[in-house]
Amino acid sequence: MHRRRRTVLLLSAAIAAAAPLLTACGNDAHPGAAAVVGGERITVSQLENRVNAVRAAQRAASTDETQYQQVVAQSSALTRNTLNGMVLEKVLDQALDDAGVTVTRKDVQKYRSDLEKNAGGAEALEMAYLQRYNVAPEQLEESLRSDVEVQELSTALGADLNTPEGGTVFWQALSDASKKLDVDLNPRYGSWGVDQSGRVGLVDAKTPWLREVTRTGTQETA
Repeated sequence: MHRRRRTVLLLSAAIAAAAPLLTACGNDAHPGAAAVVGGERITVSQLENRVNAVRAAQRAASTDETQYQQVVAQSSALTRNTLNGMVLEKVLDQALDDAGVTVTRKDVQKYRSDLEKNAGGAEALEMAYLQRYNVAPEQLEESLRSDVEVQELSTALGADLNTPEGGTVFWQALSDASKKLDVDLNPRYGSWGVDQSGRVGLVDAKTPWLREVTRTGTQETA
């Protein structure tokens, strides 16, 4: 895939040993909500719709039921990981606003066009994101926007995510934004917090789109 794609690696690996929680949640206070971020609800229905879209795409891409069940088993934490990503999308938006950074539709379209050319077409790119990041085709535009936003935010912060120092700066910006938004997570999905390394997220969840941005490009690693 295009070398710019190679500049984007999974940055939000499983967040273990969570430190102080940013919020307590309130299942009863927000019925029907998977999370409330900055006073805005992410409903259980919205979460389920995203998950169902991924499952439908995975089924369509599978050659038979056995292969589909294998894919499901490999992405068994899809619901929690998806919610983690949905919350972090909003946290990232806040961090961008705090940094005075704007990402335009034109920026995202150019990024997508470059990726499609080097992936071998639109369908190949959609399949790559589905297989690697559990992103359904209809969710791809949002995911690519987040890719661009991560790159632009890290640049604005002067944070080289190839370095521990750069990572610290980047995650501190997201931590500050998360606190400002007062993330209120439905406890059925787990706890929202900051781990010992300063990374923000749903404990033990992985984010399909939040990836490490480097200046020169690196090879993806497992």
